[in-house]
Amino acid sequence: MSVNMNIFGTHYAPAASNINNLAAVINGTGAPGIYNSSHVSDANYGVYNWCNMPHVRAQEYQVPSSDYALSYVEVIHRHHKRTPYASNTFFKQDQTWDCSLNGPYHYGRNATGIASDVVPISWQGFKDYTNPFTTTVGPGFPGSSCQFPQITEGGLEDSHTHGKDLAAVYRDKLGFLPKDLDHNKISFRVTNNVITSQVLGGLAKGMFENVADLAAYIQSSDYDSLEPTLSCPLANSLRANYTGSNPAWAAHLNASAALYSRLDNVSGIARPDTGGWHTSLDHYYDNLSAHQCHGKSLPCSVNATSQCITQEDANTVYRLGNYEYDYYFRSAANSTAYSALRYGAFFLELQEHMRANMDGSSTTKYWHNVAHDGSISPLLGLLQIETMVWPGMGSEVVFELWKKVSGDYYIRVLWKGQPMKTSTPLGTLNMVPVQKFFDYLGQMIPSDLVKICSQSA
Repeated sequence: MSVNMNIFGTHYAPAASNINNLAAVINGTGAPGIYNSSHVSDANYGVYNWCNMPHVRAQEYQVPSSDYALSYVEVIHRHHKRTPYASNTFFKQDQTWDCSLNGPYHYGRNATGIASDVVPISWQGFKDYTNPFTTTVGPGFPGSSCQFPQITEGGLEDSHTHGKDLAAVYRDKLGFLPKDLDHNKISFRVTNNVITSQVLGGLAKGMFENVADLAAYIQSSDYDSLEPTLSCPLANSLRANYTGSNPAWAAHLNASAALYSRLDNVSGIARPDTGGWHTSLDHYYDNLSAHQCHGKSLPCSVNATSQCITQEDANTVYRLGNYEYDYYFRSAANSTAYSALRYGAFFLELQEHMRANMDGSSTTKYWHNVAHDGSISPLLGLLQIETMVWPGMGSEVVFELWKKVSGDYYIRVLWKGQPMKTSTPLGTLNMVPVQKFFDYLGQMIPSDLVKICSQSA
């Protein structure tokens, strides 16, 4: 049985921009933001920085009038910068990547007793070529001690700074958070991907200097709403229908043929391939941006060392990556329905957290989720952000619940540290009556997600 698409509410198109204009993407110049540093001057803070996205900071934070009192805050942010995924590395890279000094750590410890006194264990990648199966996969970065992926030293530093900036706003400026971590009032959550826990280690230390141990909430990978890993065949079929061979999707791949040829000549990736390198720019985007965010040169061919990926081609990959994410989550007609299916469960949880705060049934006043681009993207898609981008490292969305002296509640949603602009009738999400926000979610998210997800497009 095919699903009735009218149950999802109205799709509002994003603003027209150079991000979703294919001619501007293919024929344009320059990167669509910063790709070579986590740092940006205070004067330019707020610009798109793939390596370290802008977030809430005391310098830019706008405190509402004294008519409002902050009641609840929920933050969701993408992990910080990392090595690329193994699936996004070339069979053999022309550079090395050393992680011998920065973990990652994996060990068990009990709260009390002899099992509380254990040795911290970190993983160091290696290959023993006595094992004949090591030659069945590429070395990627030869001789590397890294896990692919893992949060890098720079990513941990950015995580720590992110935590300090949040504390500077919600503790120092607003007096909302306590100096020391109180689990009765503050909750943290991670996904089943260990890189989110690596980031939380830096972020929590930045927020609470005295914290020595931390328990984070995590859902089963069978139904985790944060990553998300829950099963939704309808969402998968919707996206498959507007990507793949769909002419609107195929157009940008066809227009990228010459670019792909140059990239493949350096990487050695054959066409056709079974790894998805030519169904989107995702693999090349992750590989090149990870190089540049960590101060590495763009890759060169291991066979013809003078043949390298140029900055101009890397910039085009970055423009195409943002074009793809706009299409995935905003421009495609069924992208909002897709986002509602993929991230509706998270929004239902968020809504319940706010209700529990308003009715006094929960003492939690701050909830922090460390997630992925695959989390932030459908969140932005469901809210129908006016201008969509590929959420960079550390991308953050903050939901603030404010109580007015009248007793009424209002919501403010911050993206890049400022109220989020949407294409919906809600407009800019700046002190929107909370019931109006809940009504919008009710219009967009099917009442029986599990049942709807099991249907076909």
